[in-house]
Amino acid sequence: MAVNNPYKTYQNNSVTTASPGELTLMLYNGCLKFIQLAKKGIEDKNIEQKNINIQKAQNIVSELMVTLNMDVGVSENIMKLYDFIHRRLVEANIKNDLGALQEAEELITDFRDTWKQVIQLDRQQKFEGKGGQV
Repeated sequence: MAVNNPYKTYQNNSVTTASPGELTLMLYNGCLKFIQLAKKGIEDKNIEQKNINIQKAQNIVSELMVTLNMDVGVSENIMKLYDFIHRRLVEANIKNDLGALQEAEELITDFRDTWKQVIQLDRQQKFEGKGGQV
């Protein structure tokens, strides 16, 4: 009889029950985690670790690009930034460039922090819209 891993179950439930906004936040956090692991790979001269984690970060940025709603006015500018981040990740992978990784990390951090604020404001407005009742 197989024993379920409670942490894996929690992770799976977190993703399947998350709102679209929370999923986007998870993508940003995952991208940051992989960038940090890639930086460690460069510092440790572990090319495989660097490559795998940069590719994971690139995949997340690609997913953010594909799911971006281009009907919203600001989306064109966001798409340009995502494209820039993706190119910096490719460059970091080819040239073992910590500066390019740092730049990508800073931009993703800005997106993540802004997205957190959007989620908090949305929750606050929904809470106030219900008369502050739980």
